[in-house]
Amino acid sequence: MPIYAYKCGACGVQQDVMQKMADAELTVCPACGQPAFSKQLTAAGFQLKGSGYYATDFKGGTSSKPAEPAAPAAPAAPAAPAAPACGTGACPACP
Repeated sequence: MPIYAYKCGACGVQQDVMQKMADAELTVCPACGQPAFSKQLTAAGFQLKGSGYYATDFKGGTSSKPAEPAAPAAPAAPAAPAAPACGTGACPACP
């Protein structure tokens, strides 16, 4: 069940309440009894763990060495001439 943070607009009391998502929002302050109790917007309370990006990458401020440039590749063989587009009568499928 999620935990919601509430605050009273009248007396300023703050309280965390564990409620089902289907439960109605609380409106009456348990401290002063005024109908000024409202739900607050808070940060999510979870942490990503494991070998994922958020838990391990760039942690500790260390940096890795930059990648070394690759050696130049051997010259490639000349490419075969491009085949003409279909519909020109040059391929066996054309009538």
